[in-house]
Amino acid sequence: MVRYALALLAAPVVLAAVPVQMAGAKQTSDSLQQVNAYIRAAKTMTAAFTQTDRNGQVLSGTLTLKQPGKIRFQYQDDVPLLIIGDGHALTMIDYEVRQVQRWPIGNSPLGALLDPDRDLSKYGKVIPSGDPGILMVEARDPKRPEYGVITMIFKRNAHAPAGLELYGWVALDSQNNRTTIRLSGQRYGVAVADSVFRWKDPRPKGRPGR
Repeated sequence: MVRYALALLAAPVVLAAVPVQMAGAKQTSDSLQQVNAYIRAAKTMTAAFTQTDRNGQVLSGTLTLKQPGKIRFQYQDDVPLLIIGDGHALTMIDYEVRQVQRWPIGNSPLGALLDPDRDLSKYGKVIPSGDPGILMVEARDPKRPEYGVITMIFKRNAHAPAGLELYGWVALDSQNNRTTIRLSGQRYGVAVADSVFRWKDPRPKGRPGR
């Protein structure tokens, strides 16, 4: 009888909590869908970026994005480094040592930003930001922890695609190397030629990337 009485006393508490939990779940779902909508709507974007690594080293440059899957990180003039996403793979070209590294976009945390067909509701979660004007979403593939984690940071902006403006992101790879990207001067819907995502191969007898 005591057990049943406690159950009856607890019932109103549980029932009262349900609408709050449902509201929270709906808000989370709506936020993830809004980010999905942003990734699909932001067909092209250019921006200035600053990159900070785990040692505090800061580099800057220009980012160019074109969906699906194309991205270019053009670093400052004294940094002989270029990162290109051509729609299939990410390529890092180091012109100083004439080395090229290449890996599938889907194997990188950036895959969450560069694939409009991926559904964030399946592998993303909203991170509390403490600011209603900021939306933070963490994306990871639980079946592929080696792909790393990306936390995307958006500012709510009614004039930006889907009401969001990409402010930057924090990427954490499987070796816990943390890289923070902050964007400024974002421009959406600009004309971007596919030639922007080609690169010159610095290796001996190399051929230009396509």
